[in-house]
Amino acid sequence: MNTKRAKDFTKICTDGWLQGWHERNGGNLSYRMRTEEVEEIRNLLNEDAEYRDIDGQVPALANEYFMVTGSGKYMRNVSLDFEDSVAVIHLNEDGSKYKIVYGLVNGGRPTSELSSHLMNLEVLKRRDDGLRVVYHAHPANTIALTFVLPLDEEVFTRELWEMLMECAVVFPQGVGLVEWTVPGGKEIGLKTAEIMKSRNVAVWAHHGMFVCGHDFDEAFGLMQTVEKAAEILVKVMSITDRKRNTIPPQGFRDIAQTYDLEIDEKYLYEKNSDIIGER
Repeated sequence: MNTKRAKDFTKICTDGWLQGWHERNGGNLSYRMRTEEVEEIRNLLNEDAEYRDIDGQVPALANEYFMVTGSGKYMRNVSLDFEDSVAVIHLNEDGSKYKIVYGLVNGGRPTSELSSHLMNLEVLKRRDDGLRVVYHAHPANTIALTFVLPLDEEVFTRELWEMLMECAVVFPQGVGLVEWTVPGGKEIGLKTAEIMKSRNVAVWAHHGMFVCGHDFDEAFGLMQTVEKAAEILVKVMSITDRKRNTIPPQGFRDIAQTYDLEIDEKYLYEKNSDIIGER
């Protein structure tokens, strides 16, 4: 498929692979297509394909088309064989079933996280119709922090913000946390969708990260920013269990004023300890 959107989709898969976020067949990506993008590839679509059940129902996405990675497919191979690795799917009139209208030419199904992607794309559509990309990967430093930091959204967000000034600018809503939940099912999708009602980042404890964006660059850049902050924090924690210097709460208020951001005061609590991860 030689369209700009297919090229953008391929690029984020390749970039994530090069970052080391997609071991084996780890991670997945989906994109809610625009009407004009569907028409651009109309001659490639097999509308006679049979519908299959979705684990759940997403009525707000009925009759829409999505570009998604395939279950068991490797991100590194998307650039090598797009038609084998990626599918375009169409949802039926009530959003309870999907059919593969393009791709996965050697067989297979869309990502095992399809229900999570669709649940979240439905929530995001209601929140902001422009949020069309959902991206899941396994960035090592972020995962590592879920083993040592409290699984407390306020603490986790604050520790990341203090590592890199850009964090408060890139994700001023903070990050959400999903405690350990078996991936691929409805439960983790529902928990993540609750976070996506107001935030763009969900960290899945001991598993990975789930982000959204208006486009592929935004989604990738968001994950990269969180992961870079996590990497800095891992390095700091490898040296000491406490910080001698850091950005104070007023520093974030100044950042918010400078960049015209809305930052939730819950993340700017006064700390009683300089030990990392403690309030």
